Amino acid sequence: MSLQIARRIQRVKPSPTLAMTARAAALKAEGKDVISLSVGEPDFDTPPHIAEAGIAAIRAGYTRYTNADGAPELKDAIIAKFKRDNGISYARNQVLVSTGAKQTLFNLCMAVLDPGDEVIIPAPYWVSYPDMVMLADGLPVTPDATVENGYKMTPRQLAASITPKTRLVMLNSPSNPTGAAYTRAELVALGEVLLEHPRILVATDDIYEKIYWGSEPFCSLLTAVPALYDRTVTINGCSKGYAMTGWRIGYCGGPREIVAAMATVQGQSTTNASSISQKAAIAALNGPEDDVQRMNAAFKARHDYFIAGLNALPGISCLPGSGTFYAFADVRGAMQNLGFKDDNAFCEFILAEALVAGVPGSGFGAPGHLRLSFACSMDTLRLALERIAAALAKGPAKT
Repeated sequence: MSLQIARRIQRVKPSPTLAMTARAAALKAEGKDVISLSVGEPDFDTPPHIAEAGIAAIRAGYTRYTNADGAPELKDAIIAKFKRDNGISYARNQVLVSTGAKQTLFNLCMAVLDPGDEVIIPAPYWVSYPDMVMLADGLPVTPDATVENGYKMTPRQLAASITPKTRLVMLNSPSNPTGAAYTRAELVALGEVLLEHPRILVATDDIYEKIYWGSEPFCSLLTAVPALYDRTVTINGCSKGYAMTGWRIGYCGGPREIVAAMATVQGQSTTNASSISQKAAIAALNGPEDDVQRMNAAFKARHDYFIAGLNALPGISCLPGSGTFYAFADVRGAMQNLGFKDDNAFCEFILAEALVAGVPGSGFGAPGHLRLSFACSMDTLRLALERIAAALAKGPAKT
């Protein structure tokens, strides 16, 4: 007998990032020397003062439930961060602490989307955005932010994508997978379109804010367009910039009514984020950022080296990014040279022949691309480039 699964689950596809990570792990278990560039995770340890705050919380017995929407002292640290870094003012009832920014985004979709509501998500996009929308019975609309536009949605594309059913626009800057970041002027131009549509909400995912080296200071949407304050949810977290992926702390600031609705969703699912992790997050947000700057400098150096190396490979081109730790390589030339019809097959070829694991761009809404993480040592990146070059020169095995 076949057991029925809810239709909402049947809409959702497995994460290609997790799939490739699992494939790489399986090959490693077989004794293969696989270089995994598929997972989006800093390779640095959590800075010592942050880790010590978590240890101190355990020793002090801070191991019980907190308020479902976050401990007041962490909310205060988040409020201070938004004001200090972004010039945005929030009160405690406008802030929600979640188990990672991913849960924050899921809470938002569940809180504001009704069946048939459309959500504009420029492609390339983070793999989970469309699936979270579909789980909430919404419909993803994915305008193609092309390489010619620096993988950034233009105001004209945004305006053309808006319909009477549009409920939400999702922006991610710097972007996973491309590393592209919107400038203040570009955000102002997008904001001018959004201001003409007062029913539309905006989610701006700033999780990579601290991993950034653009030519001008990082700018969040509300910093550029304060007039959108009453309908923008600004999302961030500690995972990337503070090397705290396993601690699972995300947060947001936004309109009181929306944040309250998101807290209701969370209260009936996971309730509060880990009390210990919340204490560590306070230390992260309130503490010195020397380690953050050191990690950012290392990512920038790796970015410069790796992007140059990819662009030297036949049939591969890669735009430089303004942040994150991802290279989003256009591999259509290499695919054509070697006779591959899709990026999934090309990605499998690179894994099998070069023992380098990446993620096919089709999972990010950009077929013909390959996402590779450079959150690893320079020696690892050097070896990965050598292996890919050798595999491209050799070509696929003849059958």
